[in-house]
Amino acid sequence: MDDQRAMEILQSAYMINVNYRGIPVYIQSLDQDSGTANVFPLDNMNHEQSVELSGLDEVKLGK
Repeated sequence: MDDQRAMEILQSAYMINVNYRGIPVYIQSLDQDSGTANVFPLDNMNHEQSVELSGLDEVKLGK
């Protein structure tokens, strides 16, 4: 995922589904300089970690 789209998702008023290597996550914050995001798995909100933006994928719902 590019940093611009990650920022749009972070600032969105709506929940946008994002996976990190297949695991549903919530983007907590971004560090655009290093190309990383602080995320946590939706099923374990206490497990925040810093991950590469390249490992994030937006999940398109619907047809």
